[in-house]
Amino acid sequence: QVQLEESGGGLVQPGGSLRLSCEASRSIFSISAMGWYRQAPGKQRELVAVINTGGSSNYADSVKGRFTVSRDNAKNTVALQMNSLKPEDTAVYYCYALTVVGSFYWGQGTQVTVSS
Repeated sequence: QVQLEESGGGLVQPGGSLRLSCEASRSIFSISAMGWYRQAPGKQRELVAVINTGGSSNYADSVKGRFTVSRDNAKNTVALQMNSLKPEDTAVYYCYALTVVGSFYWGQGTQVTVSS
C-alpha cells in the first residue's frame, strides 16, 4: 500500500510557474513509475508526465518544453515543475504511482488554476 500526498497547487497568472510535489508514504524504490495526471472540468483525466525508476521521462505533447518531472528516491518524492503556464493547464492534478507488481495508487489531487 502506498499513500500519496500532493502539495503546491494554487492560482497563477498566465506565463507564471508552479511546482507540484508528491510525497509517498514509503520508499519508492519498488515503484516502477510515478508521475502526474490532470483532469479539467468536463474532460477525461489525461497523462501529463511520467518518470520511471531509471529516470527516463515522458510528457504529453501539450506540456513538452514547459513542464519537467523529477523524482528523488531518497526523499520518496516526485515533483512537477510547470513553467509558462496557460489557461488550458487549469485542472486538478493527481500524483500517481505504479508498483513493480502492477498496483496503481492515486493522490487526492491538487487544484491548479491559471487565470489573470
